[in-house]
Amino acid sequence: MSPELVGVLGLVILFILLFINVPIGLAMILIGFLGYCYFAGFGAAVPILGISPFTTAKTYTFCVIPLFMLMGEFAVNSGITTNMYYTLNKWLGHLPGGLAMVTIGACAGFAAICGSSIATAVTVGKIAFPEMKRYKYDDKLATGAIAVGGTLGILIPPSMNFIVYGIICEVSIGKLFMAGILPGIMLTILLIVTIYILTKKNPSFGPPGPKSTWSEKFKSTTHAWGILVLFVAVMGGIWTGIFTPTEAAGVGAFLAFIFVLIYKKCTKQSMIDSFKNTIKTTGMIFLLLIGATIFNYFMAVSKLPLALSNFVSGLAMPPMVILAVIILIYLILGCVMDTLSMLMLTLPIIFPVTQILGFDGVWFGVIITLLTEVALITPPIGVNVFIIKGVAPEVPIKTVFVGIFPFFITMMVALVILIIFPEIVLFLPNLMG
Repeated sequence: MSPELVGVLGLVILFILLFINVPIGLAMILIGFLGYCYFAGFGAAVPILGISPFTTAKTYTFCVIPLFMLMGEFAVNSGITTNMYYTLNKWLGHLPGGLAMVTIGACAGFAAICGSSIATAVTVGKIAFPEMKRYKYDDKLATGAIAVGGTLGILIPPSMNFIVYGIICEVSIGKLFMAGILPGIMLTILLIVTIYILTKKNPSFGPPGPKSTWSEKFKSTTHAWGILVLFVAVMGGIWTGIFTPTEAAGVGAFLAFIFVLIYKKCTKQSMIDSFKNTIKTTGMIFLLLIGATIFNYFMAVSKLPLALSNFVSGLAMPPMVILAVIILIYLILGCVMDTLSMLMLTLPIIFPVTQILGFDGVWFGVIITLLTEVALITPPIGVNVFIIKGVAPEVPIKTVFVGIFPFFITMMVALVILIIFPEIVLFLPNLMG
């Protein structure tokens, strides 16, 4: 059996394990170990199984993961997310669909201090859904806005997806963070415009709320400065080169803790919850990273990524056609896998192909992240949809998926725009030099 065929067989078995609900991190460790045993023998594979977890966990760059997660936890506990929501409500709540627009804006703001889509959806959803129900918003618009708004958590930096992508593909995390800013703003605006169009066609979808005076609007703005301070400190420091992304994560976590103290939310239980949630999420991500590392050893000796790259380079097809096939693959995988699992499994194979095609690594990172955003809201998995189901248990899953559909179209339009105009992605990273 040729090495490449063994690699394909390993992938097939891996997918079978995933379909019978074996955690992907453990599945990659198992297949990676057994595959390497096949090529190099048991004696050569055992040291990899022992060394990889240690070398992965001790990597300095990976410190950015728990630190950014901790920053988000502290930000939630401090209450600055709630403050931001009600500030936006003063400015936009009186518009048709205004509360849904506020939800998208609040998700974008929270995404700027938290790299998790799930955390963004849960945090904003707990505030937004009761408010929209109070003003008799249609369940489809209410839940759809929360679900799709939560996906901004992995596009607007700091983003866990950018961190994982940068580590696996050896692309600058700082440049990836900068690359996500303009697409994140663009997508936020497009989603708000979508809400405007939906409520313009059917005003009963999102009745307007009470109008605030200019005095109330400006007064509320003073309560929303916390998120801006965190974002400017973290992203400004990275852009100017004052500190690295890892150092920025430490600065962000420290500043978020200061806000916990300022707003007098530093209780024993809140600290325990913050660290517990950070440890749980970090452990899950590190298991995936360790699994990907061991699996990559198997992929390397199978020569499957190299064979695929050579095959693609020999095709008489335009790069954009091949990119379209890659996009289709990710859309299909997104129906059955979560975002980090997709990245861990596919990037070692797909990324070398994109380099053969001449695609910029930073630009492709944003494209892949946007695709994984779509995966968060596509059936049957749609992780964010099930998160919203927890926030709004009385709303049927079918209703949430129906509410998401217009936003799905919007996200695909955003994807096409970024493909046609890559400068939107690359403008800020190029300024970094």
